[in-house]
Amino acid sequence: MKLTIGKAIYLLLIGVTITACNPKVDVEACKQAMLKTDREFSDYSVKHGMKKAFFVFAHDSAVILRENSYPIMGREAIKKRFSNTNDSLFSLSWKPSFADVAQSGDLGYTYGIYQFTTPDTITKGTYVSIWKKGADEKWKYVFDSGNQGLGKD
Repeated sequence: MKLTIGKAIYLLLIGVTITACNPKVDVEACKQAMLKTDREFSDYSVKHGMKKAFFVFAHDSAVILRENSYPIMGREAIKKRFSNTNDSLFSLSWKPSFADVAQSGDLGYTYGIYQFTTPDTITKGTYVSIWKKGADEKWKYVFDSGNQGLGKD
């Protein structure tokens, strides 16, 4: 096969296009940004209340799974589901223990320990959140679930 200048330029353009479509992603930087967002989510929950936090940090297609409840699907459904919740009598906070991000840098997950605090008791459990980076480059959760069972303080 004879390689002409036209074919060489064509192959070069294909190579550049493929490389441009698959840029190198700094996975560690993405992971740290996602962890930071998870911590900001918790801080927001403590400061402004759980129901507002779960709406503000939700992706439009977010899903929440809770015990004894059907899946809550979509940002507006999450807002509606929590609208009658009086979250001024308790505090929900958490700390991520681990995170990982896809090589693409736009999808990842965190898990850790949450703490539910009322005037009388503190209950702890585990949680997992799946995060997706939006067009605005901000992380939003697309899935959240938690499990009770670490006891009370």
